[in-house]
Amino acid sequence: MTGDTERPSAPDLPGHLRDVVDGLSAEELDDLADYAQALADWKRERPPTSPDTSPEDAVDDDVVEDLEEQGVSMDPDDYDDVPATGAYITVKEPKQGYRYYYWQWREGDTWKNEYIAPVNPKED
Repeated sequence: MTGDTERPSAPDLPGHLRDVVDGLSAEELDDLADYAQALADWKRERPPTSPDTSPEDAVDDDVVEDLEEQGVSMDPDDYDDVPATGAYITVKEPKQGYRYYYWQWREGDTWKNEYIAPVNPKED
């Protein structure tokens, strides 16, 4: 490689990350590239999680059974704003003691969600 090659354009990253990456040696950049690719592959194989939802909050068979008993659809196609792929059901507690099921998914850099049902509905 000659010294007259053009510097590659930077990806759309926060400035503090670009600053750190710009300071790395060629060897460190190779290591970072290998790590970034391996991490991206690993993340693609995992179900999505939100930054404010721990794995303990992820739904399990009991949740599926509970939603079925409530007659609540778990098909994202039955909800107007929920994408057909990439959405998953999570439990949120916006106020202590009030737990709700939500669809959750990523849209660009943000997390989106749509209300499904209460975890413990009131008996009629």
